[in-house]
Amino acid sequence: MARVMVIEDEDNIAIALDFLLTRDGHDHSRLATGAGAIEALRATHPDLVLLDVMLPGMSGYQIVQDMRADPELADVRVLMMTARGSVMERRKGMALGADGFVAKPFELAELRAEMARVLGGQA
Repeated sequence: MARVMVIEDEDNIAIALDFLLTRDGHDHSRLATGAGAIEALRATHPDLVLLDVMLPGMSGYQIVQDMRADPELADVRVLMMTARGSVMERRKGMALGADGFVAKPFELAELRAEMARVLGGQA
């Protein structure tokens, strides 16, 4: 099973993700703000980050950009989540180094399938 870091400020979404990840047997933790995310990611080195785009402290775009610039975090997979699932948002996230994109609200089956794809079958 994968080690997953959830970076999401909306409690209701974080609770749904906690339920899904627990049920699927993933080891996971959560940050509710973008501030301090890079340090936390270095400390835990997860297999996957479920990253909200709109966060207090630092945007998800800045976090993924910082991750891709950090050799320690270059191998960590990133699945971005946004309520504004526009083509432009997706392009920007992918251009900055995200491995996938899910529009909120998402179906759990869709999220699970995207996690499996990004992790190469690990999920």
